[in-house]
Amino acid sequence: MLGMSLLSFTAVALLTPLLIYALKSLKLTQPIRKELPAGQQAKRGTPLMAGLILMIGVWITIATQHEPLARLAATAFILFGGIGFLDDFKKAYHQNPAGLSGKIKLLLQFIVTGWLILEWSRISALDPTIIITYKWEFSLPLAGYIAVILLFIVGTANAVNFTDGMDGLLIVASLPTYLFFFAVSDRQEVQAFCLIMAGCLLGLLLYNVHPAKAFMGDTGSLAIGGSLSFLAVIEKVEILIPVLFLVYFAEQLSVILQVWYYKRTRLRLFRMAPIHYHFSLKYSWKEPQIVLLFGAVSFASALICWLYVALLFPHGA
Repeated sequence: MLGMSLLSFTAVALLTPLLIYALKSLKLTQPIRKELPAGQQAKRGTPLMAGLILMIGVWITIATQHEPLARLAATAFILFGGIGFLDDFKKAYHQNPAGLSGKIKLLLQFIVTGWLILEWSRISALDPTIIITYKWEFSLPLAGYIAVILLFIVGTANAVNFTDGMDGLLIVASLPTYLFFFAVSDRQEVQAFCLIMAGCLLGLLLYNVHPAKAFMGDTGSLAIGGSLSFLAVIEKVEILIPVLFLVYFAEQLSVILQVWYYKRTRLRLFRMAPIHYHFSLKYSWKEPQIVLLFGAVSFASALICWLYVALLFPHGA
């Protein structure tokens, strides 16, 4: 597994410059919203859709892991990444940060998620049990459970998407989450997938760290969000989701609260949402400081969840 992870890192590190050159040549670059801070405006023209390079990890997974579950995890990554690609391409081609409409993106995500759940049910019977500890669990009606995980996967994919707003932020925040699933899973194919994706993310980080030479875009962020939320479902760690995905949900919640508060008061609760911009505008923090903070919170969340699983889950860690 470590060899496959190293292969993923090396392939992404070596091939990303070629992708960046191609994106620049095709003028597929990032348009910037006018309301973003000056530091973000300076990033106009940075190549977009570098998340395509993460598909190397998908290819390695499919080529080396023949279990249906590994291929399904890779498929989740591809399908959510495909939705992100459509959004990114429209942004870059028309140089309009709006991209696909929110309704179309949500519709596509619900269709993809519904199909993934159906395929998962064919591989393994859906278990509507929510495990709290090895002595305490409860079950939902199957239809209710399916509805909950459908909303969870789509919601989490979008929460992760909100987190991709600063150089290296999403990669640094998502690496501990993939490593958590590697640590707690007793499925070799899941462990392999997580290590392969971690290697890919580290390879891309070389070019995405501040100042970024390329942005992964929704192509990468939706793919990461879709695969991480799918892993949470198949590993039956639903009870840990609020802690494990704390950074992503905080980003999403800040947007929801900002919109709600503004509609009620015509005032802003945060200087700007998602909340990583608030730290930049209110406290004048530099991007690397914010990335390190969010990464540390994500690492702490993953560590707390790993300890919980090790001590209280039936299958241990």
